[in-house]
Amino acid sequence: MRSIDSVPTLRNGTPGEASLNADRLRDVAGLVDEGIRGGVFPGAVSLIARGGIMGWLRAQGYAQVVPSRRPMDPETIFDLASLTKVVATLPVVISLWEKDALGLDSPVRSVLPEFSGGDRDLVTFRHLLAHTSGLPPWRALYLHARTREGVLKAICETPLAAPPGRTVEYSDLGILLVGFSIERMTGRMIDRLVKEIVVEPLRLTHTMFNPPRDLWTRCAATEPGHGYEHEKVGNDGRAFRWREDVLCGEVHDGNAHYALGGVAPHAGLFSTAREVAAVAFQWLRPGVLVSPRAVEEAITDQRNGAGGYPRGLGWVLHHEGTFFDALGPRAFGHTGFTGTSVAVDPDEDLIVVLLTNRVHLGGSNIKIQEFRPRFHEAVWRALL
Repeated sequence: MRSIDSVPTLRNGTPGEASLNADRLRDVAGLVDEGIRGGVFPGAVSLIARGGIMGWLRAQGYAQVVPSRRPMDPETIFDLASLTKVVATLPVVISLWEKDALGLDSPVRSVLPEFSGGDRDLVTFRHLLAHTSGLPPWRALYLHARTREGVLKAICETPLAAPPGRTVEYSDLGILLVGFSIERMTGRMIDRLVKEIVVEPLRLTHTMFNPPRDLWTRCAATEPGHGYEHEKVGNDGRAFRWREDVLCGEVHDGNAHYALGGVAPHAGLFSTAREVAAVAFQWLRPGVLVSPRAVEEAITDQRNGAGGYPRGLGWVLHHEGTFFDALGPRAFGHTGFTGTSVAVDPDEDLIVVLLTNRVHLGGSNIKIQEFRPRFHEAVWRALL
């Protein structure tokens, strides 16, 4: 691994220097404007880097529209939601794996003995990271627990939805187990580990859990209240004390906020487009954050016969129908519920970041699912 002094860094440049067609980039901007007009999101920050040069960074629309309008800025800080899994938690896991402190094929019960019994005994860390553990996607854990120990107990009591290794089933619960395992092994909270392993080596200044209040006015707003999860929980949440104000600077995810104090391995990280790209760039220039061996392992299909779409360790791999389908066959990426995404194409030396505040229009607003593929198609057409 290279020293921190030699950390690979994206540099600012023109579209031409980044091998991007300036005329076609106007189509990218126009598509984002169309998304704003069409109610896909109030605003967005998009970034395109190629060959180590950031040739496009554009803020459009509004960071907040309720109760008043606040323009989007290129340095707006976003609630990354599930991008936390690959920007923060995955590098910590890889760091432990590189030091032989964590075995990907070790059973989870070797670290968390309370996660045992029946098929749970067969679940490995590789299963958790590839989302083939059999754990269900989500559960309102905050209705049952308000401490880390209580959340872990609730997950351990959650029945598996499928045998381990049978199928890909994206699961927040699985990544929560990864985080609790890391904390048990190291005796340190995940936010401290992320600061040490990711933030400080890359010299990031606006990547953090629980942004201080003096930064909230620089954050993109998310949902007005917590109506989406309230509706999802239904009658079970009738007596629960839900947030009612516009969420801005506080993590949107209910389990991260209500049960885990804003610090969680599956959601809770805040960052900017520039700093998300800085982390993504390490996957194209391995040596500081991740090694070449780790990159190869993480972007290799981990299904091993399991049904479902191809998954690496943490990352979604290229396949027909994914949001970055327009990119090359070795591309990988991830999305976040709040309207965030990052995609990396090793063959084109390309990073594409799209951060939006789509849940500011309501958590049930899913227009971005159709928008993201169109956006990445427009980016692909802008490559020289």
